[in-house]
Amino acid sequence: MLIVITGGVLALLGFLSAVVLVTAPMGWMAATPGLTLWVLFPLFTLIGYGLLVVGSRDPAVRAPTRLLGGGLLLLALLAAIGLMASGAGLVQLRGDSSASLWYVLVLGGVIGGVGSATSGGVRA
Repeated sequence: MLIVITGGVLALLGFLSAVVLVTAPMGWMAATPGLTLWVLFPLFTLIGYGLLVVGSRDPAVRAPTRLLGGGLLLLALLAAIGLMASGAGLVQLRGDSSASLWYVLVLGGVIGGVGSATSGGVRA
């Protein structure tokens, strides 16, 4: 059970890193994401996913991976909307910070998509 809790906390920290990477450039948060968040977002998310899946064979415990996958897909969608709105001149990003939106769009979309698609497990 400790592995599941650790995985959940790490996955949540990775998700929160992605939240800061998306909301800060759009001006919704006063934070300035540093290199640490760029590294921790995929690292913690992937390690958290792995520990959650390995730590329990019970499908009910895997429900957080579905929630995290869905949340990451929503963040990727928000990043895509922010990039489109910035490109159309509808939103002014803080500084030249579209790189973090691209980063979350690609990695959040891939990690979230894989996590959502594989979280159901294989049925015999």
